[in-house]
Amino acid sequence: MHRGDILNLLAKHQPIDETEKDMLIGMVEFIKTNPDCFKRELLKGHITGSSWIVDIRNGKTLLTHHAKLNRWLQLGGHADGDTNILQVALKEAKEESGLSDISPIASPVFDVDVHKIPEHKGVSEHYHYDVRFLFEADSEEEFVVSDESNDLAWIEMASLPMMLQDESMLRMYKKAKIVLDM
Repeated sequence: MHRGDILNLLAKHQPIDETEKDMLIGMVEFIKTNPDCFKRELLKGHITGSSWIVDIRNGKTLLTHHAKLNRWLQLGGHADGDTNILQVALKEAKEESGLSDISPIASPVFDVDVHKIPEHKGVSEHYHYDVRFLFEADSEEEFVVSDESNDLAWIEMASLPMMLQDESMLRMYKKAKIVLDM
């Protein structure tokens, strides 16, 4: 599998804090030492692609209430062997939202995060090495809740700090405010 493209993307990424910097270093090392890092069959962990989707005009972000993890998160999923992680994030965003008009904005990589996924239905605990991108969509376009979600919602950016507890979600919120001047 070709890993050069993702390593080039990550080499250009500027972490916002020491936590993200440490995760970026760990992610790069993981990719360099695991040729099959894009396959979910790699049981210790694998690359995933996610989307922080915003409607700049209306000051909202689209979040999913994840069915397995039972909390509000950005949309995203497994690479399943695809080495074009931007395409993975875009495909997952469209599949999980039903939105047809989603466009990338800002720098190539928006955020990186390494997080533990608990054991679920016989799949052992493992890590997601998540590469996240910033996308724009129209909150007035009708969305569809997929079977991976309990719910989808366009949420006012201003209400996110009271709603979110996850450090990585709050980090993306802060970055979006900076990048989009919201």
